[in-house]
Amino acid sequence: MLAEIKGLNEECGVFGVWGHQDAAQLTYYGLHALQHRGQEGTGIVVSDGTTLKGVKGEGLVTEIFTADRMAELTGSAAIGHVRYATAGGGGYENVQPLLFHSQSGSLALAHNGNLVNANSLKHQLEAQGSIFQTSSDSEVLAHLIRRSGFAHKNDQVKNALSMLKGAYAYLIMTENELMVALDPHGLRPLSLACLGDAYVVASETCAFDVIGAEYIRDIQPGELLIINDNGLKSEQFAVNSTKAMCMMEYVYFSRPDSNILGVNVHTARKNMGKRLAIEAPIDADVVTGVPDSSISAAIGYAEATGIPYEMGLIKNKYVGRTFIQPTQALREQGVKMKLSAVRGVVEGKRVVMVDDSIVRGTTSRRIVNLLKEAGATEVHVVISSPPIKNPCFYGIDTATKEELIASDKSVEEIRQIIGADSLTFLSTEGMVAALGQTEGANGFCLGCFTGNYPTEIYPDTLQYYYQRG
Repeated sequence: MLAEIKGLNEECGVFGVWGHQDAAQLTYYGLHALQHRGQEGTGIVVSDGTTLKGVKGEGLVTEIFTADRMAELTGSAAIGHVRYATAGGGGYENVQPLLFHSQSGSLALAHNGNLVNANSLKHQLEAQGSIFQTSSDSEVLAHLIRRSGFAHKNDQVKNALSMLKGAYAYLIMTENELMVALDPHGLRPLSLACLGDAYVVASETCAFDVIGAEYIRDIQPGELLIINDNGLKSEQFAVNSTKAMCMMEYVYFSRPDSNILGVNVHTARKNMGKRLAIEAPIDADVVTGVPDSSISAAIGYAEATGIPYEMGLIKNKYVGRTFIQPTQALREQGVKMKLSAVRGVVEGKRVVMVDDSIVRGTTSRRIVNLLKEAGATEVHVVISSPPIKNPCFYGIDTATKEELIASDKSVEEIRQIIGADSLTFLSTEGMVAALGQTEGANGFCLGCFTGNYPTEIYPDTLQYYYQRG
């Protein structure tokens, strides 16, 4: 479903290059490929081996990086970021990469994820004299590094990382090296590739394809990968943690042409649709998917049932960013502007509408109405994931507990609210099986579905997510 009108958003995406004369330009293309992960702000910091320089702003990649601004970014190393504001909110100061200068050298960092102990660490650091430049949780790492008692930079970074709790994929760049770190549970995707003699790191593998880079491997949970002119060096700052990749990366967030832990996202979603066909066989005339993230699951459902897949809903790609807003009124108007039902496809038909998730239910209700207004005689809604009953604490804005419609309502109650003739959610077992997983739910974070989180959730974080709004 459409992230900007749905209230289900990924915090950001990161991209980095080391050892290429066109590092900034490659980063521009990489960030453009990751634009779906954040549309509120973007930035690039480059290193020429002596200094770090950055350009950033609130807006899309194509809006911020004009030809004049790109001309300022010279160097053979760069890190970039696209952001959707969750922890810390919006504002220019929170746009990343964050860049810090000191007498001992400069440091830039880009972060994908959310730290569940950020507030606790901020209180401790402020008590010790730290002054924060932003309200972003990402800045905590820079202060921890600077206050570390270790002499060597690698030890400073590993010590600082060991104090963080939650989800984080960090790119940390100094004048002479790029450090890449993934949290001990591997909650966020992060991969390594090469382009000739240069190394590239990105949140999703689709960013490698656009620049012609060759995938090497995924960054491992608890790994600190150090990249410099001498090559690669891998160290561990944490071990023996349970892997817990975010399941919503497969269900919704990642691009279909990306691979996560060796699994193609389009294939995973298509398999989810096939599992739905087993769990929710429906006598209907046509199958349609809510563009864009639900198309793969809809194709899978249609193939498995033999019901024809048709383009029953059209996405208007030329609506401006006015509707990338969190208010309910704009979400409602945004659905009308973003989607149209194809009367010639659905009129007089029994329609199976496939979607990836239901958050508040208001958008689903509007889409069901669109189809019925276009003449559909029945609209059966099938969802390629289980009900989202709990907030995410790791960088995905799944709203508050009170705003999640499935947190206190049954499937039948939700069906009545959205006006569907029937409603079926994919089971947790079916969702996991669609990924070819043979060991049950091991290796995935299912917290928003089950309420079982892979890390401790700190009291101040719980209060924020359960009571805000």
